[in-house]
Amino acid sequence: MQSRSAGALRTRVVWATALALAAVTALLGTAPAAAPAPAPADDPPVPVLTWGPCEDTDAGAPDDGFECATARVPLDYRRPTGRTIPLAVTRRTAADRAHRTGVLLLHPGGPGNSGVDFVRNSHAALPASLRDAFDVVGYDMRGVARSGQVECWNDEEYSAAVGAARGVPGPGALHAAVRQGLEFATACHRRAGDLVPYIGTGSNAKDIDLLRRALGEKTLSFYGRSFGSHVGTVYAAQFPRRIRAMVLDGAYDPHRYADQPYAYDAAQFAALDAAVGRFLDWCAQNATTCGFGEGRPREAFERLKRALDAAPVVTASGRPATGYTLAYRLMFNINAGREIWPHLGRALRAAQARRGSFLLNPLSPGTFDFLTVNTAVECADRRYPAARPLLGALVGARAAAAPLLGPPIGLGPPSYDHNHAPACAQWPAERPSRFEGSYRAAGSAPILVLGTTGDPDTPYQDAVALARTLANGRLLTFAAEGHTAYNRSACISALATAYLATLALPAPGTVCADEPPPAASGRHTPIADLVVDETRDVIPAQRTRTVG
Repeated sequence: MQSRSAGALRTRVVWATALALAAVTALLGTAPAAAPAPAPADDPPVPVLTWGPCEDTDAGAPDDGFECATARVPLDYRRPTGRTIPLAVTRRTAADRAHRTGVLLLHPGGPGNSGVDFVRNSHAALPASLRDAFDVVGYDMRGVARSGQVECWNDEEYSAAVGAARGVPGPGALHAAVRQGLEFATACHRRAGDLVPYIGTGSNAKDIDLLRRALGEKTLSFYGRSFGSHVGTVYAAQFPRRIRAMVLDGAYDPHRYADQPYAYDAAQFAALDAAVGRFLDWCAQNATTCGFGEGRPREAFERLKRALDAAPVVTASGRPATGYTLAYRLMFNINAGREIWPHLGRALRAAQARRGSFLLNPLSPGTFDFLTVNTAVECADRRYPAARPLLGALVGARAAAAPLLGPPIGLGPPSYDHNHAPACAQWPAERPSRFEGSYRAAGSAPILVLGTTGDPDTPYQDAVALARTLANGRLLTFAAEGHTAYNRSACISALATAYLATLALPAPGTVCADEPPPAASGRHTPIADLVVDETRDVIPAQRTRTVG
């Protein structure tokens, strides 16, 4: 029998969808672009990088071979010789100096992940051919970590909003999501209004080119994953002849991301729910290996969300874990692909039994920092139609169309990519750092785009669209589950590494299909090495797998 809250939600969604249909033709399409800013009269000064020992990094001791520096770049590129802001930069120089190729810039996902930590935590996972030939460089984007962390809500405000969120939102959740979006956007403008207009990807790409010049390089090699792929796309669009080689992994469709954001969000919700659905279907067919749901995992998952909402688990930290916590953690950990499916099943079973489970880890202050930047950068990049009725109609419709995780994520507080509309459609800040222009990057070197067919986060069709958009794009496909491809597939890694090292491209239409199967208990990598932490993106190490 349908619950009163479920019936109320469905009634609101029917009304919202009808209202959306009346407005969508006029408002859902590409938003009008702002008039291009006039060309600056002066070029910004090239930063001076003074390299020294690193401090305050995840990787540990300052004598691990990495150097750190600070680059001062313009806050507002319309005033290139005006106020500057500091960017934290790190590098590890090429091991084979006699055969050095140049600089390889690594850019993490997010937005919100530290590029300094990304390089330091990922360097050992790179093939020796890249570590030997390249100075490997990373930086914290403006507004991230050591480069002036943006704060909108403080930890107490974010914690209260998350604590009130539910895995099965009840009556009033849609109204609350729109209200919280406005509160978050207003707090960003009030507490970080001197920075948030300038953290968009257009300015980030210009920062990268200043770093290239500061490093003394004519061209860069670049690897960007997830949101880092969009930064790479915009860099290529603005500086196409400054690219030696570029790999964009887990790519964005730049047009829909920036100019058709409601449509982009709908595709993300659909991809996420489809991936979770495939996992639960696998559980239904492999009940013993999965260990959750006793052959009916979808029904068990819905019951678990409701049970945690009704009686949250108090964790070791003292913070409660609700159905929202479960949905949020599953959203990120489904990114690890089929290898983690048995671990996810056991983690769901542990949550069901109210025992320790990584799916019940409450959101932490580090998570709040990540989510703040994730929302603020995308609000600086994207133009949602400003019509309030359309906002409520489409947010409700998108959540209902993805029943597994759509309602908790879409109707929860401002957090990850899928639910930025409530904040960004009510964003009070100007967007001078948003990129306005063609994404074709005509005249660039070949750009290798990696797409994973079952990607829950950046749908595979985005990679197809980006490869077609770029004047010199080449698509390389990973037929697999999970988010991004590099070092999750020996085939993908070999081809992408060969391109970065030697500029040899894979043949058009190449598809790699070597994703490892779901790992049986005790036979593969320990679960601690598979769990996804959204605040600490890394290039995964190639795993050594045993048989039998």
